[in-house]
Amino acid sequence: QVQLVEFGGGLVQAGGSLRLSCAASGRTFSNYAMGWFRQAPGKEREFVAAISWSTGSITYYTDSVKGRFTISRDNAKNTVYLQMNSLKPEDTAVYYCATPRRPRVLENWDYWGQGTQVTVSS
Repeated sequence: QVQLVEFGGGLVQAGGSLRLSCAASGRTFSNYAMGWFRQAPGKEREFVAAISWSTGSITYYTDSVKGRFTISRDNAKNTVYLQMNSLKPEDTAVYYCATPRRPRVLENWDYWGQGTQVTVSS
């Protein structure tokens, strides 16, 4: 059974930084892509960043976070990270990590964590 648990959310002032972690279990972590999504109050869930399987050589970001957020993975720790710098109030949301059911694809995000709240004050 695949389980994803996010850590690291909190309250930060605009311009500050946070690092989110997502610990995965239940299968061979390195075979699967990982992604981060977020949902702000009253808005639909949106894609934030994704990283490919194995070495994570391929990454994608939504335009609004490019240059500020960095996704990375540590296969030895079965963990994916989202380093968030230069945070803005509009980054306030519940952040979720997700992973596909199938190995070696960057689509169809089937498994989700419970989410962690990030609040950026102005």
